[in-house]
This record gives sequence, structure tokens and C-alpha cells, in this order.
Amino acid sequence: MTELEKLRKKIERAINKQMKEKKIDKHAHYKDLVKDYLSLWDIKNKLIQDIEFRGVSIKWSNGDSQGGYKKNESISELLKVNKQMLTILHDLGIRASDLKVVEEDEEL
Repeated sequence: MTELEKLRKKIERAINKQMKEKKIDKHAHYKDLVKDYLSLWDIKNKLIQDIEFRGVSIKWSNGDSQGGYKKNESISELLKVNKQMLTILHDLGIRASDLKVVEEDEEL
């Protein structure tokens, strides 16, 4: 298991722990929101990898005579994904700063 996968599990456990404390862990709607949050977390990390790999500007070429640089669309998409992730946490009644990482051996 990679470090990123371990971190994802810890975040999932932390969210589930807070949901249990708020007594909303049995509601299907909230469970679905957690799945959405984690999917967006995966997308966010892929966008970050793309930005790190390709940079903030991408060289483009349209034949021999046209070319230049354009912004990497992953940057604006990353901002949108981050905003949606914060919206989901808000809908769950959880603030990102309240999330305490839960280790594997801790009880939920």
C-alpha cells in the first residue's frame, strides 16, 4: 500500500469517526457524500500529479507555424475540486481543521 493510499484510509476513518460522533453514520445520504468526497480526493491528487509533471504552462503546437504556451487546465480544475470537497465537509457538518487522523488500530 502506497503512502497516498494509507493517507486516504486515515482520512476516511477520521470522517467516519466524526460522523459516528454526530450520529449521522447510519444515513445512506451521508455515506454517499463520504464516497463522493474520497473520489474527489483521488481526483485532486491526480490533478496535482499532472501539474507537477507538466507544469503550470503547457507548450502547444498547431502545425509548423503556430505554437506557444497555454495554462494547464488542471490548475482551475483543482480549485473547483477543492471547493467541492469543502462543500461536502460542510454538508457533513465537519470542518477540515477538525479532522484528526485515525490510525488503523483505533476504534471508530
